[in-house]
Amino acid sequence: MLSIKQIKTFWIWALLVFIALLFISSNLGGSRSWNPSEQLVIEIIAPFQKFINKTINITEGLWLKYFGLINIHNENMRMKRDLDSLKRENYLYQEALSTNQRLQQLLQFKNTTDQPVIAAQVIGMDPTGWFQSVIIDKGKNAGIKLNMPVVNADGVVGKLVAVSYNYSKVLLIIDQNSAVDCIIQRSRDNGIVKGLSSKVCTLDYVLKASDVHVGDIVVTSGLGGIFPKGIPVGEVIDVQDPAGELFKEIKIKPVVDFSKLEELLIILKEDPLANYLTEKD
Repeated sequence: MLSIKQIKTFWIWALLVFIALLFISSNLGGSRSWNPSEQLVIEIIAPFQKFINKTINITEGLWLKYFGLINIHNENMRMKRDLDSLKRENYLYQEALSTNQRLQQLLQFKNTTDQPVIAAQVIGMDPTGWFQSVIIDKGKNAGIKLNMPVVNADGVVGKLVAVSYNYSKVLLIIDQNSAVDCIIQRSRDNGIVKGLSSKVCTLDYVLKASDVHVGDIVVTSGLGGIFPKGIPVGEVIDVQDPAGELFKEIKIKPVVDFSKLEELLIILKEDPLANYLTEKD
């Protein structure tokens, strides 16, 4: 802490500097040269003045930069908020566009069948995890019944195996408990598509004499009374002729991407066997 003597010394020097500056300023307008005493005063005082001016300039620059940085920071924050808002709008637009494209594809499929259909949204997977199935947001209140076929714009998805008033469960054709009567579109040979994994199914009971090649398209046969005829099911990816067996070993790749199920169509085609059993009861 400064003593009283140091404070007095400081103010004396400050006063001397002020007087000297006042003295110099009073002679600035003159045209005569400085005398030796004035030169001495200038040599002593000028460094202090230079230091003060430099300090003022530095302080002013820092002050302006500080406010400038604050303004830039605020502007950056505003631009970031605007960018985030534009990103959200773009995401929503892209999602709406994607949904519209899927619905357009479903509409095209709807126009190719003379069967009445109803659209449904996938809302979840089977909570038990025992089956390859999904839950949809339509049920008895929408006119849905057991064993009705379910498709999307690509082809066969599965069939309804459980129905409540507002929700239903769809057993996917990739489930090992699923079986769909099919034919090879090119050769018209019959077989049964059964689930094997999420990306592969088998085409069973195809006779060894049948004409089947990799790349052949498999479609529903219309037999069994559930699926209408001619709906795409999959593409043959492997054909084997095991020795001593009656049937070929055929693997197919489903045309439907079961990892991306969202909107589905339920074909309102009742199972004739179920109607027969109901009438009999």
